[in-house]
Amino acid sequence: MGYLYRSRRKLAAGILFVLVWLVVQAGWAADYEIDVTNPFLNKIPLAVPLFKPMAGGEGETRLAAKGADLLAASLEFTGYFKLLNRAAFLINPDTYRIVAPGINFQNWTTVGAELLVTGGVLLQGETVTLELRLYDTVQEKLVVGKRYRGRADGYRGMVHRFCNEVIFALTGSHGIFDSRIIFVTSSKAGVKDIYRCAFDGHNPQPVVANEQLNLSPAWSSDGKWIAYTSYAKGKPDLYIKHTTEKRGHQVLKKGTSISPAWVPNRLELAASLSHTGDPEIYLLTGTGKVIRRLTENRGIDVSPSWSPDGRRFAFVSKRSGTPQIYIKDTASGESRRLTYEGKNNTQPSWSPRGDKIAYTAIEKGQINIRVIGVDGSGLRQLTINSGDNESPSWSPDGSLLVFSSTREGPSRIYVMNAFGTDQRRLLTLPGKQSEPQWSSRLGNL
Repeated sequence: MGYLYRSRRKLAAGILFVLVWLVVQAGWAADYEIDVTNPFLNKIPLAVPLFKPMAGGEGETRLAAKGADLLAASLEFTGYFKLLNRAAFLINPDTYRIVAPGINFQNWTTVGAELLVTGGVLLQGETVTLELRLYDTVQEKLVVGKRYRGRADGYRGMVHRFCNEVIFALTGSHGIFDSRIIFVTSSKAGVKDIYRCAFDGHNPQPVVANEQLNLSPAWSSDGKWIAYTSYAKGKPDLYIKHTTEKRGHQVLKKGTSISPAWVPNRLELAASLSHTGDPEIYLLTGTGKVIRRLTENRGIDVSPSWSPDGRRFAFVSKRSGTPQIYIKDTASGESRRLTYEGKNNTQPSWSPRGDKIAYTAIEKGQINIRVIGVDGSGLRQLTINSGDNESPSWSPDGSLLVFSSTREGPSRIYVMNAFGTDQRRLLTLPGKQSEPQWSSRLGNL
């Protein structure tokens, strides 16, 4: 069921066109152009009618509507799609067909849909069978089709598995729908807990809630571990905790132990430790034992962020007099300064695509998020005149950034695309939320 697509990327006159689909079996292609200077302005018109309840029961009808709404909202969240209003659809909701050749594609192109998702739901006791299909309405072709079967409490996961299939079919990259976001939340003075939620802010739950001051949470690549700094013993120490089991490790050294960052695809992490005097960055095992020292320079070195291949890391250092971002190659030992504009640049986050680093810049009393190429080119400020904006972290596909902002008063968690548009709040909880970090793709973890 479905066709195989590969994305092609073309670079011409500084404009990159993506989302060009090649159907190997059928030998046809459809082109969708996205300008990298602001790619989400050319969103693909997408129609998602309500799914069909196959047996017609009340519970099934509710699931059909819930699934269609969830799928539409999840795909819209990516910024790639423009969702069309169902009120404009030229169909009878009770009789329309969800499988070609019975689909009247002209009805969909007439209302402007270039892509169409149809679905059917069958509920048998506690078991749900969900069939979903993505069609190109212009070419009148099936792009991808899948059938899922499982317990009703896994319905959300089924929908998101298909969303990942959609993004993979159109871009060649996996989506964000099985990722999580971890963050700090505080509802009373002196206490900061660590929470996690789904990529879209759904179902926030505590991970560390001990009536202490907990900061700087960081995911391991497999999502099974987090590292964070806690004042549980009166000073900033490093803690390593399993996310589902009651076990973990502590790094209780003299001085401070802060700003942990896991090495991609390895159970090792970097952190800034000051047990020898000057805060320097060290490489640690997953149990918190020191492997080796990574930086050695007068001046504070903190906030490591690894390149996707784990061979380099960005970090913050005051070796030049003010906090600036540097990049160090772990093989050669060479370091180079990355940021020169502004006197206070911190909190680097290396894109999973490997080409950019997002960071927090403080200038003239304003705190904003900027992005710069790893080679120092293409500096761009993504937030402006919208409160204090900090702690950027990339989605696992590098298409979005999560960050904290005070634009509505208390610090909240927000999301924007990689070019600074489509900025919106992720969730609202009591108190303040800050220091978000986006996980890798975690599957059904």
